[in-house]
Amino acid sequence: MPLKKKYRRKRHSVSQLHAHLVFCVKYRRRVVTRKAFEILRRSMRQTAASIDVDIVTIESDGDHLHIMICYPPALGLAKIVQRLKGASSRALRRKRLPEIINKLWGKAFWSPSYFVVSCEGAPLDVVKSYVDNQTNPLRKTTMKPTDPMNRNQKRPYPRTEVRGLRAQI
Repeated sequence: MPLKKKYRRKRHSVSQLHAHLVFCVKYRRRVVTRKAFEILRRSMRQTAASIDVDIVTIESDGDHLHIMICYPPALGLAKIVQRLKGASSRALRRKRLPEIINKLWGKAFWSPSYFVVSCEGAPLDVVKSYVDNQTNPLRKTTMKPTDPMNRNQKRPYPRTEVRGLRAQI
């Protein structure tokens, strides 16, 4: 089912930013059981809501987690990852599940690294060709600039009138 395009409208920006995140469990241990996944999902949704991030979907494969998020431009991805991983690790460690205690030691649940890729929007080839086809400001233009001394020459803009007075620009 295709996702509906929903733009985030803020005071000074309109955006639609999506990212696919992958978090791996420390030492790549297969400890994300059904119960652990429910705790992780609940914690991540609460944290995401508190920082104005929407979790589009979240799934697990036993030793890593896939998350698709929609985030505001004011937040950096590194900060989002830090908040999501930190809060979910603390929530899961607080429950002291035996499958996690037996296979992981220390305070960390997640590996310190993560994978992120942007998604949505046009394919890269389309964006590249669009940028390549933009005009170069250093290139000579075909239009000749207007001579300010020649008053009979057609102006590129209309005369401005303010309160009955004409301003020559």
